[in-house]
This record gives sequence, C-alpha cells and structure tokens, in this order.
Amino acid sequence: MDIELRSFATYREAIGEKTIERSYDEGATVGDVLAELETEFDGLEGQLLENDEIRPQLSILKNGRDVTHAQGPDTPLEPGDTVSLFPPVAGGR
Repeated sequence: MDIELRSFATYREAIGEKTIERSYDEGATVGDVLAELETEFDGLEGQLLENDEIRPQLSILKNGRDVTHAQGPDTPLEPGDTVSLFPPVAGGR
C-alpha cells in the first residue's frame, strides 16, 4: 500500500524533502513506518522511537489526527494515508 509521508523542520532536513511516498505491506503500522525511517535516514536514527514507543514531545499525525489519541505506534495504516512528522518545538518567552 502507498503512504504519503510529510516531514517538517529538522525532520525535513534529515529526509531532504517535505513529502515522500513509500510503499508498505498491508497491516503496516505507524511504528513500522517510523522504524523504517530511522533506518533509512541517518539524521533520524533514534529520533522517532524509544523502546518501541513514539518519543515524548513528538507529534505524529495520521491524516491530520495525532496518533497518541489512537493506538500510538500500533495505529494501523491504510492505502492512501498521510503520516506527518513534527519534531519537538521549544521557544517562546
């Protein structure tokens, strides 16, 4: 199944593009996608998952909805889904 991956800020720098498309086996989960991205892109190694859970402070969205409100890394994917990766944001006064 084909999935669109969107990356922002430092994740976009690591991947080199804002949007990429990848094919995954039926039954793939958000965690599967994140683990593969960590392997594929050096700048993402250890940045997305920690002990098979999404690292704290990250926003990982499936079709615009935060996966922490679904099944976290076990959130299933379907053909045509979009997964968006937002790194932690700090700042302000």
